[in-house]
Amino acid sequence: MPDPNAAADPAATSATSATAEDAAAAAFQAERRYLGAVAYRLLGSVADAEDVLQDAWLRWRSADRTGVADPRAYLTTVVTRLCYDQLGSARARREAYVGEWLPEPVLTAADPSPAERAELGEQVSVAMLAVMEQLTPAERAAFVLHDVFAVGFDEIAPALDRSPEAARQLASRARRRVQGDAGRRGPVDRAEHHRVVTAFTAAATGGDLAALLALLDPEVVWHADGGGVVGAVRRPVLGALQVSRLLRKLTSRWIDAEHPLVPALVNGEPGAVWYAAPGTVGGVMAFTVADGLVTAAYVMVNPEKLGHLQGV
Repeated sequence: MPDPNAAADPAATSATSATAEDAAAAAFQAERRYLGAVAYRLLGSVADAEDVLQDAWLRWRSADRTGVADPRAYLTTVVTRLCYDQLGSARARREAYVGEWLPEPVLTAADPSPAERAELGEQVSVAMLAVMEQLTPAERAAFVLHDVFAVGFDEIAPALDRSPEAARQLASRARRRVQGDAGRRGPVDRAEHHRVVTAFTAAATGGDLAALLALLDPEVVWHADGGGVVGAVRRPVLGALQVSRLLRKLTSRWIDAEHPLVPALVNGEPGAVWYAAPGTVGGVMAFTVADGLVTAAYVMVNPEKLGHLQGV
């Protein structure tokens, strides 16, 4: 019979610790893409999402995991709380941001598999992420978790320190605001969206201003984010005439056959990437389209928001 007073075997203790660490790492890695997708949609920033994942891993590694039956649910709560805390300070930082703040763009696969859709949730366009900036942190979290990732309100509630009914009301308020904006932009037809954006990129690269103007809605809005690092308009530009003048400058100075504007899927919707040099992304454009015309353009040229896209 073992002596209870005998000293523990250091080698056995070390092996047990290593096994537990490996198991924790494997469980976290299995959920990493999903957690990253949650964090990105909550924060609108790839860099901030990565910071949250690092903090979540440290908390997961040091937590007592013996009673954790569902690692995904546990880690979703951890990530949501970390993002919730960041959203408050992020709002203050964005109020001091130079020019208009737009989310960091993500280039997505042309045809994600059903498994990828389940893991990464519904796509959230740049336009929707921009609208979500108007939500409170609690509204945004409830909306993203429920409407994008189909998380139940019973699971959302503890992450926000609210009751399930309160979480439901938060998501409902957020949904009305997001859908209200979508309603003002009109219904989106994917084939039409693709056709208009493809025509826009071809006209921009070819310097065909007449073709570009023909693609602009009379009330088009141009949003740009240079972050004070590179030149970009600091306030939205309204109306086809004003946007056309801006496009004339951009196409003559920056876009040509050697520096093309190339169609790409940006946050799951037809958009474009501008290459400042081969393999060097200088800007990303996302669009909203209705009735065959561009109703809004979102142009992200702040290099600090494009680092994760270099080499693509």
